[in-house]
Amino acid sequence: QVQLVESGGGLVQAGGSLRLSCAASGGTYSSYAMGWFRQAPGKEREGVSCIRSSDGRTYYADSVKGRFTISSDNAKNTVYLQMNSLKPEDTAVYYCAAELAFLKRLCRTADFGSWGQGTQVTVSS
Repeated sequence: QVQLVESGGGLVQAGGSLRLSCAASGGTYSSYAMGWFRQAPGKEREGVSCIRSSDGRTYYADSVKGRFTISSDNAKNTVYLQMNSLKPEDTAVYYCAAELAFLKRLCRTADFGSWGQGTQVTVSS
């Protein structure tokens, strides 16, 4: 139901910052959840950070708390992930996802129905 396009990935040294953007199209949504997920080679896709529009609740994986911040601009139909103090273990393909159903569990991969194509983030030592 939602078309998503990510941008903002790239190569950065450890300690640096990147901001990922995800633009949504297909309509205006009054209720939704959006999230950022990542997958490294040989590893399972994991939820990094998600946000629920109904109450503004956010979720952060323990590994990124204090370093990453999720935000949204409803007028632009865009969600962002500000990533600071990047570490080599943050290297992965980052995917934007959306779900129009209400999610009690906020950031589980299997609960999201719409996905972007992914953007590569590489953090060097």
